[in-house]
Amino acid sequence: MQQQAHAQGINPVWLAQSRLRRRKFDSCIEVCTGVLEKNPYDQAVWYLKTRALTLKNWIDDLEFEEEGVADMLMDEHQVAQVPRPGTSLSRPLTSASGSGAPSQAVRPMTGSGRPLTGFARPGTSTRPTTSSSGRMGTANLQQALRTAKPGTARPVTTSGRFVRLGTASLASEPGGPFINVERLDLRKYAARPLLARVLCDYLIYTEHNMKRALELCALATQAAEYQDWWWKARLGKCYYQLGLLRDGERQFKSALGQGQASSAAGGSRDGVAVVAGVGPTANGLNGGAVMISCVLELCKIYLRMDQPNTALEHYTSALGAHPGDSSLLLGVARVYDALGDADKAVSFYKNVLFHDASNVEAIACLAAHHFYTDQPEIALRYYRRLLQMGVCNAELWNNLGLCCFYASQYDMCLGCFERALALADDNALPDVWYNVGQTAVGIGDLALAYQAFKIAITLNPNHAEALNNLGVLEYRNGNDDSAAALFRSGQREGNHVFEVFFNGALVAFKAGDFQVSFELVNQALQAYPEHTESHELLKQLKAHFTML
Repeated sequence: MQQQAHAQGINPVWLAQSRLRRRKFDSCIEVCTGVLEKNPYDQAVWYLKTRALTLKNWIDDLEFEEEGVADMLMDEHQVAQVPRPGTSLSRPLTSASGSGAPSQAVRPMTGSGRPLTGFARPGTSTRPTTSSSGRMGTANLQQALRTAKPGTARPVTTSGRFVRLGTASLASEPGGPFINVERLDLRKYAARPLLARVLCDYLIYTEHNMKRALELCALATQAAEYQDWWWKARLGKCYYQLGLLRDGERQFKSALGQGQASSAAGGSRDGVAVVAGVGPTANGLNGGAVMISCVLELCKIYLRMDQPNTALEHYTSALGAHPGDSSLLLGVARVYDALGDADKAVSFYKNVLFHDASNVEAIACLAAHHFYTDQPEIALRYYRRLLQMGVCNAELWNNLGLCCFYASQYDMCLGCFERALALADDNALPDVWYNVGQTAVGIGDLALAYQAFKIAITLNPNHAEALNNLGVLEYRNGNDDSAAALFRSGQREGNHVFEVFFNGALVAFKAGDFQVSFELVNQALQAYPEHTESHELLKQLKAHFTML
């Protein structure tokens, strides 16, 4: 590549800058490697290569990350007492009345199909859900406890930290590491802000070495006399990744206050803008980006500490200065959705679409809300909008099939499910077959439904909803023992599915095992306190025990 550049009379450094600006990172790295082979101490080329490696491996970590099972069980920041409903993500509003959310009697769980959002919602897979792919079985739980460390079960650390190719001299070594960080004199580079910033981002996003990044940030903050918000924000990020949430909170608050003060003062001479956490640019201080990124990071810490109301306060305060920012509006909508306040969540999702009509998350969440509130025609319009935007995955075609079925557009229903089965991976395939079985139940083809539920259980033996519905079909065929066994399997796999407990209680009641029926119906009422049939069965059991 370097010889080709010389043959064309192009300066390789200029060529590397052009490739980096056009986001051709691999080509930029190749050009810089060729230059560094001849002059390993060229700081400009080293800067370009480090920047290209960082941007190539960069991920948007402003979203609320998934909380690992080890974090939930061993995180010292978890609350020690039971919080009030609606003030904690672990105890959202459970009653549908007043919150706008459809109750479990209306919301399809096992009696009808369930749409899939088609994207990974931040911070949702660790709470009880109707999706079998969002729960963690016993085997996965044990493995997570063996591999994850408390406070560090995050995307960059759950694999035991990515294997680092090398971490220290700033010289490029043939066949060796690009940067050997362990041998760097961080004090020397902390006094050189531009090199220190790009090295810090490299440590965070490429090497995932948070301890060395934290050391560099601390030294650079001291060198800047605690007046640079950028280093405080990076300190907060490192503290968050290491599980030191209170320390990270203090750093983000300090960075937020200092960034706002600098922005109000008209900028800083040596200020460096940050856009979505990417790192240094040369455009001066961008106060809006500073405030939004710091607020998102700070709210992520509050959500990790299970303080959603505090996170909402900071989101609302930031929206006062940036009323149309989609990331802030989405953050508020997600928190309200997690708390079970569907009315407010829907209003914020609609506000997101008002400012950004092509936001996939807002469209998918509104579509799922309308489907669960018995408005499949409106949900179909949203899902068709996603299809027109170029989204094509198994979840979307599955949702289109469900909406067509409940909107009585049967001619398109099976075609959508065929597309969903063709595109589905191992995680989505059991849910698609489950929904095919529900559609077959709706049209009266119980043989097809039986086969579909069997396939769903074969692909995922922990699918509680499929186990429940297959047990219902077995019971209708007169196989009481098989039905009871399927209900017991479903009870072990899904304690959030109230139907499997109620059906097990009903089978035990008809078999004369009243004590087992009483225990199961109480568990069903714990999962869904407003279930009328469970209350009726419990009343009959109490009357029977009174007669004895």
